Amino acid sequence: MAGTKRQQAIRKTLRALAPGIPLSDAEAVVALAERRHMKDLPPSTALWLALGSHVRHVHTDYERLLSEGYDRDAARFFVADDTDAVLAGWGCQRSVSDGEDE
Repeated sequence: MAGTKRQQAIRKTLRALAPGIPLSDAEAVVALAERRHMKDLPPSTALWLALGSHVRHVHTDYERLLSEGYDRDAARFFVADDTDAVLAGWGCQRSVSDGEDE
């Protein structure tokens, strides 16, 4: 496996956390987890935050709710079930509804 130890840890964590994630989504999540503002977080935390963010922004109505004037917390509340459904579909046993995800 190529990359730094951190990059390897992020990819390993993603495979364990969401084994059924499509490749295009996996690449986007890894890229988010590797961003500069995530570098001080443990790889598993950076990955979880990136995974939740990606699903929320790409696979739910989150962006539409924000554009309609909902604040961030309200929009997150309304898409939590959809976010969890996508994650579950990818084999993820963890839920954004279980606690604060960002």
